[in-house]
This record gives sequence, C-alpha cells and structure tokens, in this order.
Amino acid sequence: MNRVTRFIAEEWIALGPKFLPFADAATTELPIGRLLRLALFQISVGMVIVLLNGTINRVMVVELDVPVWLVSLMVSLPLLFAPFRALIGHRSDYHKSFLGWRRVPYIWMGTLLQFGGLAIMPFALLVLADKTDLPYGFSYFGAAIAFLLVGIGMHTTQTAGLALATDIAPESKRPRVVALLYVMLLLGMVGSSILFSFLLENFSALRLIQVIQGAAIATIVFNCFALWQQESRDPKVTSPTLVRPTFSQSWQQFSQSSRAMRLLIVVGLGTAGFSMQDILLEPYGGEILAMSVSSTTLLTAILTTGTLFALLFASYKLNHNADPARLAGLGSVVGVFAFAAVLFAAPLELLVLFYIGTALIGFGGGLFAVGTLIYAMSMTGQQNQSKQTIQSGIALGAWGAVQATAAGIGIALGGAIRDISSQLAMNGLFGEVMNSPVTGYGVVYVIEILLLFATLAAIGPLVKSSNFTQSSQSSSFGLAGFPS
Repeated sequence: MNRVTRFIAEEWIALGPKFLPFADAATTELPIGRLLRLALFQISVGMVIVLLNGTINRVMVVELDVPVWLVSLMVSLPLLFAPFRALIGHRSDYHKSFLGWRRVPYIWMGTLLQFGGLAIMPFALLVLADKTDLPYGFSYFGAAIAFLLVGIGMHTTQTAGLALATDIAPESKRPRVVALLYVMLLLGMVGSSILFSFLLENFSALRLIQVIQGAAIATIVFNCFALWQQESRDPKVTSPTLVRPTFSQSWQQFSQSSRAMRLLIVVGLGTAGFSMQDILLEPYGGEILAMSVSSTTLLTAILTTGTLFALLFASYKLNHNADPARLAGLGSVVGVFAFAAVLFAAPLELLVLFYIGTALIGFGGGLFAVGTLIYAMSMTGQQNQSKQTIQSGIALGAWGAVQATAAGIGIALGGAIRDISSQLAMNGLFGEVMNSPVTGYGVVYVIEILLLFATLAAIGPLVKSSNFTQSSQSSSFGLAGFPS
C-alpha cells in the first residue's frame, strides 16, 4: 500500500465514527448490519405512532366528521396501556419456557396484536362514521378494540425489543445501541409521515383502507425480519424453577425519596402540557387554517424533526456537564413560546408561524423528555431516606408510567375541552367576538401554557437540589431509555 492509499484509508476509517455517530455501536459480535436489521421493529412502531397521532385523528375529525372528544378517547386508548410496559419487561426478564427464549414470544405476540388492530381499524373507522341503523355501541366497540389491540401490540413489541437489544449488545455499547434504536424510531416517524402524506394526497375511503392495511403488512414484514436469528436459545435462563420478584418492595424504596416524587409531579405536569395538543394539531391545521390532508400529515414530520434537533442539542449540553433539570426547564420555556405561536397563527393568518410553532413543540417536548429522563437515571444507585439504594428499573419504570399516563389523560382531556369550549362559544356564551371554531382550540392551548408554567414552578427545587455532575453520566450520551 503506497503512502497516498494508506492516507485515504486512515482518513476513511476516522470519518465513520465522526460523521456517523452510531457507527461505534457495532462490534464483532453485533455487526452494524445485524443492528440495523434489529432496528426495523422501531420503524414499525414509528409508523403506527404517525398513523394514530397524525393521519387517522385528522381523517376522523375532518373527513369522517367524528366528534373530537370521541377521537381523543380512541387515540388515548393505546397510551393507557403504556404504564404496563414495566410489567411486560419484568415478565420477559423472568419468562418461563422450555424453548429457551425470553424476548421472542413477547415480540411475536406484540407483532400479531399490532397487525390485528391495524387490519380491522379502517373498517371500524368507516363503520364509526357511518350513520346507519347499527346496534347502539357496536361501532364504538369495534373502533375501541382496534385501537386497543394496536396499543397493546406496539408497547409489547417495543418493550421486549429494547430488552433484546440490551441482551445481545456488549455492556459497553448498550447506551449507544439503544440510542440508535430510538433515533431509528424518530426517523421512521419522519419517513412514514412523508409516505402517508404522498399516499393520501387524493383522499378516499378506499385509499384509507389500503394505507392502513398496508401498514399492517409492513408491521409483520419488518418485525419478522428484525427478529430473525437475533436471540439465542438458553433453556437455563427460562427454567420454570426461576423465582420472580415483585414490584412492591422496589416501589416502596423509590417512593421514600422526596426528589423522586417531585420528579414524578414534574413529569406529569409537563407531559400533560405537551400532550394535550397531540389530538388537535392536525385538525387545527385542517379546520382553522384550511390545510389539506397531505399538508397536515407533514406536520408530524416537522414535529419529529424538531425532536431530533432537541436530541442533538441535549447530547451536546449533557456532554458538557449540563444540569438535566435545567434542560427540562428550558424545554418547558420553549413550549410556552411554541403554543403561543400556534395560537396566534390563526388570527394573524400566518401559516409559517404555525409551522414554526409545530417545530418548537417538538423541540421543547424533546428537551423536557430528555432532561427528566436523565434526571431519573442520575438518581439510580443513590440512597433514599432509609439508606436504601434506588434501582434503575423502578426509577425508569416509574418515569415511564407517569409519562405515559399523563400523555393519555392529556390527549383525552384535550379533545373533550376543545369540544365543550367550541360548543359554548358557538352558543354565544363567550360573547360575539369569541363565536368561532378557533375558540375551542385556543382554550386548550392556553391551558397547556398554564401547565408548562406550573411545571417550571415545580421543577425549581429540583434544580436547586440537583447534584448532577459529569461523573453521574456515562462517558458518551446514549438515550438508553428514551420514550416512544
């Protein structure tokens, strides 16, 4: 090898880790090809998130004329199952099987549930919107079953999939591997949003059926390809003689920490503040700003892109010894300005302001999620008031349970408050000036701003009591438990 060839080879080797930040996650035992193949289950989850929180809720509200309160209730059903993710992970850790698999059965069952929910969902939606003489409650029951199946399958697949990634990755590479999986989730959301926007440009009921059932088929293909030959069989690990511990003692240890309980309050308030708009953003664009289905579907891509930039910013700040509580507070401040921008986009008739506000919602929500998550991670290994050590599983599990529950409640309340406020405004209760469809949306956005101000007030003591230092985080920032 001559001098020029050697120089080019050395520079190319150095180029990968520098400009491909997750290239160093691969090892000899876990090559990059196998790792990217495993990440396909995150693509399928991201695709479902876009369908539920983006495309389907706008279609139900605008095209199918389904009441917003009912849409918000349906879309929140999958999130209500999310608090059980800790139980799913716990059960897969101690799964008893003579086959020797711990994660595969849960990923496979989650995939089937997700496929089944997507397969029946378009027909359930059309029946829900049809004003025929069906038995009372029949259409509501069918739609609820479809959404619930998708939610259970999505959370089961993702929880067991992340656990499998942790099992097969070397300990030193686990943060980078799981971080890659979550970035793939966000990229899957962006790609799916763009694809659905293109496919639904000429909307019809038949096209809606084709798109949703195509997503069901893609779920099976992606997850099966991701799962193939990933987990080794080890009957000793799944022996029926294993003893499964309970949650009660771990939760008691965790709840005795005053900082832990305040953190959960912050997570609940902030998550609700950012989540109430999930069901309203695309209907707001369609009904108030007269945007098309294709244009509003792109809002999910804009929102997710803002979240990706938040991850990059958080990675830089946390690697420079930033306080995660302050980072979460910064996200809340950004959220206040974001909702103000969305709120004023209608009276000012500035579509670009609406786009900016949407991107800032993703950026602020991403910063808030990362900050509170890293704060919860920094608490693991510390002692509570009874000198008992807080374990990582219960800390991150409690964070995830509160985050998911607050998101579900926020989405459900957002739709209900919008419907009630709009009805009162149209009846003239708020005066002639407020007699407009935009009033219902405006009430929700104002409530979200107030919740974020309450979050800032609650997070103050965490900033003052935070002893977060560079030694409390890993040498490289890896979003080991970033939410879906």
